[in-house]
Amino acid sequence: MSTPVDERRLDAVFMSLADPTRRGILARLAEGEATVKELAEPYAMSMQAVSQHIRVLEQSGLISRGRYRQTRPCRLEPAVLEAAVSWIEESRRVWAERMDRLEAHLARLQEQDPGQEPDPAQRAGRGRGGAER
Repeated sequence: MSTPVDERRLDAVFMSLADPTRRGILARLAEGEATVKELAEPYAMSMQAVSQHIRVLEQSGLISRGRYRQTRPCRLEPAVLEAAVSWIEESRRVWAERMDRLEAHLARLQEQDPGQEPDPAQRAGRGRGGAER
């Protein structure tokens, strides 16, 4: 059984990952720590805009900031990413199992009456008792 996921944290992680600039920042931090100035270099945006992206990543827990002399380098927090990956893998497993069960059910229907294609309404889940158009 999987560990329960903090839904708010997961929402924040996926919201953070939805932006290409933030994904780029994470990719850079996967190579090692970097300052805000270093993270801003590849982007044609203000330091303030990059700082806002970093703040979103920090609030989601994907990155943290330390202290080194006069700088505050950013670092990737891989455990938070691993939690998101775990959620994705668990969801994929559940959906794969559901698809396997559906395929098995359709195969059983075909075996019962091999000469007849299943009714399109049944394939769409609108068999007896279902919604009609």
